Amino acid sequence: MVTVSQFWHALWLSLVVSGLATVIGAAIGVPLGTLMAEYSFPGKRALLTVVHAFMGLPPVVVGLFTFLIIARSGPLGDLGLIYTAAAMVIVQVILAAPIVTGLTHATLKDIDPRLGLQARSLGASALQSTMVKIREARAGIVAAVIAGFGRVIAEVGAVTIVGGAINGKTDTLTTLTVKLTRQGYTSLALVVGVVLIALALVVNVFLTRLQTDREQREEHKRVTGYVA
Repeated sequence: MVTVSQFWHALWLSLVVSGLATVIGAAIGVPLGTLMAEYSFPGKRALLTVVHAFMGLPPVVVGLFTFLIIARSGPLGDLGLIYTAAAMVIVQVILAAPIVTGLTHATLKDIDPRLGLQARSLGASALQSTMVKIREARAGIVAAVIAGFGRVIAEVGAVTIVGGAINGKTDTLTTLTVKLTRQGYTSLALVVGVVLIALALVVNVFLTRLQTDREQREEHKRVTGYVA
């Protein structure tokens, strides 16, 4: 059975861990995806292959390898990360970053290259030209971040391995759902599952609305400036 305090802790931990992992994953993935889409450098094709491979990695395998590294007998065992929320963030970053990277790369590659060439012809630097394309692709980039969040908020295997699913400490909504189902509390498990779905929907709607509002403000500013 689960107490009310354990449920709220699992809800809060799910939001904090997955939210932080998504932010870090986006901080890694958006620049890296942009770099691979806009610039040529040695090893670019190999790096893109690795990113695509990591996009489809089984989460349990990621959790296992992370466990071997941060376990007390592992190379980073002295850091005391095993069975902590920090370990859960690490494993979720490993899962989210490749998705954000790959989708950002694909989004920017779909942008008409003439847009960048036009910016360069008007005197823009290479960086400024890239920023123009990022601005054009921002809706797709936001979708990439949302996809990364969706991947990690629903994760159970990897976070169980490195977090331990400890009651009141490292339990998330996903691990709590598994526990309740195994214990025969299927009705409670269903309630927790519905809350998890609602949480994912709320975050996705928030990010989408944030992007939509920004686009509307920029469009209004552009039209107003034109009229003036």
